[in-house]
Amino acid sequence: MMDQDEGMRSAAKSGWFSSLFRSIAGSNAALEMSDLDPALKALKDRLMTKNVAEEIAEKLCESVAASLVGKKLGSFTRISSSVQAAMEDALVRILTPRRSIDVLRDVHAAKERGTPYVIVFVGVNGVGKSTNLAKVAYWLRQHDLTVMLAACDTFRSGAVEQLRTHARRLQIPIFEKGYERDPAVVAKGAIQEATRNKSDVVLVDTAGRMQDNEPLMRALSKLINLNNPDLVLFVGEALVGNDAVDQLTKFSQKLTDLSTAPTARSIDGILLTKFDTIDDKVGAALSMVYVSGAPVMFVGCGQSYTDLKKLNVKSIVNTLLE
Repeated sequence: MMDQDEGMRSAAKSGWFSSLFRSIAGSNAALEMSDLDPALKALKDRLMTKNVAEEIAEKLCESVAASLVGKKLGSFTRISSSVQAAMEDALVRILTPRRSIDVLRDVHAAKERGTPYVIVFVGVNGVGKSTNLAKVAYWLRQHDLTVMLAACDTFRSGAVEQLRTHARRLQIPIFEKGYERDPAVVAKGAIQEATRNKSDVVLVDTAGRMQDNEPLMRALSKLINLNNPDLVLFVGEALVGNDAVDQLTKFSQKLTDLSTAPTARSIDGILLTKFDTIDDKVGAALSMVYVSGAPVMFVGCGQSYTDLKKLNVKSIVNTLLE
């Protein structure tokens, strides 16, 4: 009887997640897929309400099923905790991507080589690229690094002025050549200047563009191919959920297709903006890492320069499971 009570308490504590699997408890027979199906379907639907893409929700459920089928778990408590552990493992695996990037370590390595570390910020229109670039600049300054901004959005009226305002507020130099210039050439000039001035990091602002705008994607690819930056950072909005996943996938694919480098360049990392506005709909972060293999390196969560955080994998996992 103790098991049953423990089960109820555990269900109350972890809510919907545990209650899905209550119906399976009680039998000491080995679990079969047919026992799990209804609960896994409900689990998949629930994950999708939190903005996890369908294909990924399905993969997560498969992973849970694989760890349960054939097991004799009898009591509700053991089933519930086994499911939770399997789900946590699968989520952590996805959110801890194949390549991890330590920007501060890599900046110091570039410094030793006598070259500036170059980060190019890319993404669609209106996601707050310049503002979040300024937040990264502030973060780097907090770590005693010297930074230069490069105004390579030579396309959108007011973009250079906007970056100039950030540079003035942060009291850091900006390299600019005005509008209607080739952004690839402007970036090259900025990197040369930063090398002369011994700046540690160059942050390159680029024009927002839709992922299917062929001429602008070609121009971006040229900038990346010509300057071979250390990091291509995709800025996406956490709020738009699966639209951001689609943008990232197509951006990545386009850059890979247009790359002239010996190893095709694409998106290296992700900065998610408006992370403070999404409540429990954190699934976009999971989906973006899953489709690109690139880590979420920063999350923007407010308007001031200090509002930039590292992604907390544990808190994402908890939010998806609560």
